[in-house]
Amino acid sequence: MDPVREIRSYFVALYGPWGPQHWWPAHTPFEVIVGAYLTQNTSWTNVERALHSLRGARLLSVAGIRRTPLPRLERLIRSAGYYRQKARRLKTFVTFLDRSYAGSLTRLLKQPLPKLREELLALNGIGPETADSILLYAGNHPVFVVDAYTRRILERHRLATPRTSYEEIRAMFEHALQPLAGEALVFESGSGATVTGVRGSSHPPSRMSTAGRTAVVQVFNEMHGLIVGVGKHYCKTSQPSCEQCPLRKFLPSAQ
Repeated sequence: MDPVREIRSYFVALYGPWGPQHWWPAHTPFEVIVGAYLTQNTSWTNVERALHSLRGARLLSVAGIRRTPLPRLERLIRSAGYYRQKARRLKTFVTFLDRSYAGSLTRLLKQPLPKLREELLALNGIGPETADSILLYAGNHPVFVVDAYTRRILERHRLATPRTSYEEIRAMFEHALQPLAGEALVFESGSGATVTGVRGSSHPPSRMSTAGRTAVVQVFNEMHGLIVGVGKHYCKTSQPSCEQCPLRKFLPSAQ
């Protein structure tokens, strides 16, 4: 099957039974950014513990990170792993925000997508996945996030190889998914109200997950959450559960 058509079919196959994923779970854009840093090389459960600590200390804000001494910030985010490195990177981000945008996250996120992406990638500790997570989930920019789950699924379905670059995969998904934004029924089919058990990476609705956004951004948002659900529950690194996977019919062996 053509990769573009197949990716569109993935969306329909997953969104129909699983419905909205409410990803990224956060209260504010800055919380999304902090989470994007903290989730590097660790599980979301560990990130949630670190975010809870920052929130409990009333420091989950630009001003809070700015004024918190580095040793204390390290202690608060220790559960996320690599806490010394991540604490320094959060400080670096706030310093960049202060110098370039007078501390205004709103001004930063309103920048044109190419300019903002370039600026984020220039910061220490921000690679393409982290940058695109910030762009999509905090800034509502139309960019697809490619993570390890995405690459693993595509390689097992022979839509990509280890040599396929991040940017090639990102472009593939964006090209495939953009037309879905014009299909009004695509979101009506996925309430998930009658579904029991696994529902992808679904989280309870949050202020950020229910915020207004364009249809294209919503499709990219949902698809990334759906892919995370497949990777977590079925397309695992070892001992994948292919027989139970909702994408099993797209495997080359099935065809």
